[in-house]
Amino acid sequence: MFRIPRDALVFVGDGRKALFLRNAGDALSLDLKTEKVFEDTNPMTREQGSDRPGRVIEPSFPGRKSAVEQTDWHDIEEHRFARTVAEAMEQMVRTSKAKAVVVVAPPKTLADLRSAFHPEVKARIVAEINKDLTKHSVREIEKHLVSDGPT
Repeated sequence: MFRIPRDALVFVGDGRKALFLRNAGDALSLDLKTEKVFEDTNPMTREQGSDRPGRVIEPSFPGRKSAVEQTDWHDIEEHRFARTVAEAMEQMVRTSKAKAVVVVAPPKTLADLRSAFHPEVKARIVAEINKDLTKHSVREIEKHLVSDGPT
């Protein structure tokens, strides 16, 4: 059975929202308390860029043009947000001297966080859970963590 130790930091996030929770209970009964919440306003790409995708003229084939893929501003902002919350996690780990960290995020965000986390944070990660729980209440998150455990 998966247990989250007392005073462990629990990060629940995706590319737009991040919850920093602390287990005020013990390893047998979770009591998550909200420490910080980050929310990013990230409009859809079509709302962020107004230009059409560019064209490239191929010098080896006169008269032929190729389309350039449109920049996904929404995706870029999600990567940036992951780096921002990873920095916030580092500060929380250092100031609170947390000995254990649990990370709950969907696969893409989890990958971004893994590459952005400071080694000090990585050393304290006791579990990674591949789920998007940001739209759930803290009580529902507790239930998911108790029933699902790490992946």
